[in-house]
Amino acid sequence: MRLSKYFLPILKETPAEAQIASHRLMLRSGMVRQASAGIYSWLPMGFKVLRKLENIVHEEQQKAGHIPLLMPTLQSADLWRESGRYDDYGQEMLRVTDRHGRDMLYGPTNEELITDIFRSSVRSYKDLPLTLYHIQWKFRDEIRPRFGVMRGREFFMKDGYNFDLTEADALHAYNRHFVSYLRTYERMGLKAIPMKADTGPIGGDYSHEFLVLAETGESEVFYDASVTDMTFGDRAIDFSDHAALQSIYDEWTTPYARTDETHDADLFAKVPGTAQRTSRGIEVGQIFYFGTKYSEPMNAVVIDESGERVPVHMGSHGIGVSRLVGALIEANHDENGIIWPEGVTPFHAGIVNLKQGDTDADAACEGLYQGLLAKGLEPLYDDREERAGAKFASMDLIGLPWRVTVGPRGLKNGVVELTSRRTGESEEMSPQAAIDRIAQIYGRA
Repeated sequence: MRLSKYFLPILKETPAEAQIASHRLMLRSGMVRQASAGIYSWLPMGFKVLRKLENIVHEEQQKAGHIPLLMPTLQSADLWRESGRYDDYGQEMLRVTDRHGRDMLYGPTNEELITDIFRSSVRSYKDLPLTLYHIQWKFRDEIRPRFGVMRGREFFMKDGYNFDLTEADALHAYNRHFVSYLRTYERMGLKAIPMKADTGPIGGDYSHEFLVLAETGESEVFYDASVTDMTFGDRAIDFSDHAALQSIYDEWTTPYARTDETHDADLFAKVPGTAQRTSRGIEVGQIFYFGTKYSEPMNAVVIDESGERVPVHMGSHGIGVSRLVGALIEANHDENGIIWPEGVTPFHAGIVNLKQGDTDADAACEGLYQGLLAKGLEPLYDDREERAGAKFASMDLIGLPWRVTVGPRGLKNGVVELTSRRTGESEEMSPQAAIDRIAQIYGRA
């Protein structure tokens, strides 16, 4: 993409309402614009990042054997009355009435609707296990929306639901989601720590939140420092292997890690003093097992092997996709702007032409641009008639991981400058070597 042809409305000043880094930087870098309190328009660069995160979530969910669908944003209040949650959910639920006087709601979550889909379609234990998920816009009428996309009223979320015959099968589904989430966050370049959590209005006995440590996090967390050194890596996983998934679950949940709602001071005291940590965390996902909480009142049953009608065991599993954008920025920025991890960057590299209109510089930039495209990469070429300082400031603000700087002085020696946004280190090399290096970094060599 040529920057002169792109829509990237960068702000020079920080809007007064932006209180945390991710909100400031998303507004300044032209990723979002506020439409009303807690509701945002996603502009082209923000939308690109959102879609990249969505695609990673889809890929990891389907590797785990989960099946995508799409449910509506508006739901019938009758389903929520059937489950008993319509009055319990509180004022965060946006309730509306259609022209026929029917009570509706803008979905904050989908347990009731997915249960209704299941019970109308599945009759036998032979159709289990089954996990369905979707990625959809949700709405919760926060009393005080703040921190940009981190605590908005409208948000983009993956929510999935498993249906199993027994508690043991449902806990395997819980472990399956646990492992798939570890893989998902690491692919995004995030350290998301699973912590024992409160189940809240979703209900159930088992729940873990995945939290990114950050000073701006809404939750106080307590953990053993050893958990921050753990990585999932590229280990091969068979998601049908109950023992293997249980082993991974045990590995990651053995070190103490809890949110303030479930914190146990006596257990925490057993962590060696040098490893005890207290911090704040940003929730980016949560998984639940809640047994027959919804299937019993909503009559979601199957015929088991003995011919008996039994309620299915269920769980739900969420990832805040739009919130992840803010969390990534909170974890990856400096005083100059965003620093995108390679796995989620909106563009793979930026090209800065220090002397637009110079024949040699223009030709070298065009060669770099076409060379990166030929490698299957997306470069952002700053071809604007702007001073060099403004171009560098823009690139630092939007945070692309790699920048190639092209100027007449370097070209006289046959070189361009490749700079890492994260480290600030630069290296001179030929234009072709820069193309090859960037392609190698992204596995496109």
